[in-house]
Amino acid sequence: MTLQDKRVLIIGGTSGIGFAVAEAAAAEGAAVVVVSSNKERVDAAVEKLPAGTTGGVLDASDEDAVREFFDGAGALDHIVFTAGDPLQSKRFDTTNVAEARQFFEVRFWGAYAAARYGAGSLRPGGSIVLTSGGQGERPRKGWPAAAAEAAAVEALGRALALQLAPVRVNVVRPGPIWTEIWQSFPEPEQMFAKLGAGLPVGRGGTPAEAANAYLYLLRQEFATASVVAVDGGANLT
Repeated sequence: MTLQDKRVLIIGGTSGIGFAVAEAAAAEGAAVVVVSSNKERVDAAVEKLPAGTTGGVLDASDEDAVREFFDGAGALDHIVFTAGDPLQSKRFDTTNVAEARQFFEVRFWGAYAAARYGAGSLRPGGSIVLTSGGQGERPRKGWPAAAAEAAAVEALGRALALQLAPVRVNVVRPGPIWTEIWQSFPEPEQMFAKLGAGLPVGRGGTPAEAANAYLYLLRQEFATASVVAVDGGANLT
């Protein structure tokens, strides 16, 4: 299976891993639609991507907005969800329940809404790819909300693979990937380099390397309910 002439919608496709997925899908001949909550970022991403790329503005945490968006989105072949707010730098003992709950609004409930209202737009053979994180498999002390959200997305992916069949639903579990989202941490370059040095591969990953996992799941017609880790062996450390 190729992505030639397939219509691929990427929610969170204006930066980081999502933008790398958009670049890779467009390079294979897909008609790409990048979506973000910020119109300026959408316009900038469309300008950088190949001719024929289109964009849309959407707040993934607003259920009504998600429903209306897909009502006008037209037919799709694949939906990729990579959207997420900046990582929380506050630790467990300084994070209240409301702040922890907010962490789920885009990453989990946004993904839920995209699947709920987007599945009906998919053509036969279509798929959805969600995004979790290494914390769900191997939690680190200090960020239980992040661990809970990542694990919840993977459970959601498996449940949706049954609920929406024959639509395929899969999840990518990125590890340390250098994107703009790291800028929410103090001294991000040093933190990322130190984290990467402790991995079996000896370094952190790039958005393009993560994008390969998404494209594999878009193409692989026999994969559903799968979780593909692209983490440099982080689950072993």
